[in-house]
Amino acid sequence: MPRTPDTRAASSAPLPRLVGLPPVVSPQARLLVLGSFPGVASLAAQQYYAHPRNQFWPIVSALWGLAGDAALQARPYAERVHAAQARGLAIWDVYQGCVRPGSLDSAITQAELNDLAGLVAHCPQLRAIAHNGGESARHRRITEALGLPVFTLPSTSPANASWSLARKLAAWREVFAQAGLLAALPLDLPAAWPAGSPSATG
Repeated sequence: MPRTPDTRAASSAPLPRLVGLPPVVSPQARLLVLGSFPGVASLAAQQYYAHPRNQFWPIVSALWGLAGDAALQARPYAERVHAAQARGLAIWDVYQGCVRPGSLDSAITQAELNDLAGLVAHCPQLRAIAHNGGESARHRRITEALGLPVFTLPSTSPANASWSLARKLAAWREVFAQAGLLAALPLDLPAAWPAGSPSATG
């Protein structure tokens, strides 16, 4: 008689430790946006905000006046990174590594923080730090000690359904404006990406 597989051992096996992504940054960075930790889709793709329903890239595109084929979410990831760096946007997470089943922040355990002070030290033009969501903002005491204005923004995660896209866009626009990230696109970006400032309305 064949043996029934013992699933108890598998279910009690320790979860693997996850390692986050390197920062998207340049010496010209003026705003550092800090998430919590990449979700399953982002880790698999090795790309920030890779989940198709995460609103990060659509929001940034709207703020920079990029639509249609020029929208960042429609471009290859390398072009998104280039656009962020060229416009002075740095992207990272508060956690360097953690244990987490699934993608929910509430499931994070054994978290290890990134060296945020070390990154900021290499960004002489940095004007502000923004936490993308509540889990990231739990570490405001660390970022506030770095001597820059610190903001908490509504999470772009699909789990944050209590905020409409319009409300998120208005909150993000205010911070981008304060950091000076709403100017025209640099001339070295692909010619297919139209330059121009977004509207000032929320």
